[in-house]
Amino acid sequence: MEQQYLIDSNAVIDYLAGKIPKNGMSFLNRIMNQTPNVSVITKIEVLGFDCDKTSERLLTNFFNDSNIIGLSDEIVQEMI
Repeated sequence: MEQQYLIDSNAVIDYLAGKIPKNGMSFLNRIMNQTPNVSVITKIEVLGFDCDKTSERLLTNFFNDSNIIGLSDEIVQEMI
């Protein structure tokens, strides 16, 4: 079974901005070539920031291509 990752808000922003070191970009490129997994909280955090229209489209397209993991009672209980 292929390893899956949940990508955090800062990783999304830094990856799309090209601010991650070369080794990290190579690693994230492999993950992004699959369907990225992000939480609904990451989506809210990232899309909640004020940015220009070009960045907004890039971020929206990223989330449209991602698997968004919502919050369920089971997930909430795991985090408590």
